[in-house]
Amino acid sequence: MPDTERRALPGLAYPEEYLHRLAGDLALRFAGVFTPETVERYVLESYTGLLRTAKVKAHLAQATIRFTTDRLTALAQAKGAVAHDLPEVLFVCEQNAGRSQMAAALTAAMSGGRVHVRSAGSMPAAQLNPAVIAALAELDIDLTHEFPKPLTDDVVQAADVVITMGCGDACPVYPGKRYVDWALDDPANLPIERVRLIRDDITNHVHQLLAELGIESRVP
Repeated sequence: MPDTERRALPGLAYPEEYLHRLAGDLALRFAGVFTPETVERYVLESYTGLLRTAKVKAHLAQATIRFTTDRLTALAQAKGAVAHDLPEVLFVCEQNAGRSQMAAALTAAMSGGRVHVRSAGSMPAAQLNPAVIAALAELDIDLTHEFPKPLTDDVVQAADVVITMGCGDACPVYPGKRYVDWALDDPANLPIERVRLIRDDITNHVHQLLAELGIESRVP
């Protein structure tokens, strides 16, 4: 049996060599915060969650690295083991391919990095909506390296504000969080002209959100 399988959790194996390396790297990075077993479980869970919707595996390695690192960071923030210096806002929609991705990107840009954003989907799609990518590219916001992510408890626990948009009752509710719902049209299968209107509607919502957080908006 290969060494990568012997060192996996009981009953589990590393389907890809890079997952073994990632688990080792993250175990060192989060030493004293999480056990190697917890890190390994998060790596394999994140990989499996992304694999379910991946049409091609060309970018799966990088996506798994980013997704696992972000989940572990969120969990460490929720535990108080990592500094929580910025407001944390989580955007959730069904597919994490349009509305929540636009909202996260616009909030990051308009806050000038003074808000930390995450996004997720209750039923993530395989890829981002091309019209959404194009609509934000018109504002010089690059979404080409983003990808739909499944909603997980850890990112909800780390959030100060959870903003939902058409995900129904899928988002777990934790005390002490502020929950807001934005009524937005779904950009799926819409032409770019309609997607621009949704983008502008989200921009108005973000202006209001930042004002409530005491942060001056920048023009996207």
